[in-house]
Amino acid sequence: MSGETDLIKLYSGRILALAADIPHLDRLDAPDATVKKRAPLCGSTVTVDVKVDDGRITEFGQDVKACALGQASASIVGSAVIGATRAQVETARDQLVAMLKKDGPAPDAPFDGLEVLIPAREYKNRHASILLALEATAEALEQAEQAHCA
Repeated sequence: MSGETDLIKLYSGRILALAADIPHLDRLDAPDATVKKRAPLCGSTVTVDVKVDDGRITEFGQDVKACALGQASASIVGSAVIGATRAQVETARDQLVAMLKKDGPAPDAPFDGLEVLIPAREYKNRHASILLALEATAEALEQAEQAHCA
């Protein structure tokens, strides 16, 4: 019974509110890069489109088909990502991994809202879904950078 109670606590009102209000759900018409990531265990997917200018995200679109935790993560990423650099996104991704898997602190601003997902540490089967938005965004930024250099 305590496992069920813990799961109910995990899906807090804040997480559900974030999941219900994901920004940038419109895909971009002519993105510099598009990346789709899938969590094999649960089947969650996130597809990210980015437009980049001078190394910063100027436009962002995402299609999110994930559990409430993955949706909440995508919501926080979508709220913080405009203006972010590849280094900021990769740092946030690495900090989120450390937060979930090594009891590290929440990612730095502007991605510090991910702290709401600290209770998910105990649910390893949810980690991949939570990481999708940042992983896809980091990869899209890398692809856009490579395309600009080509």
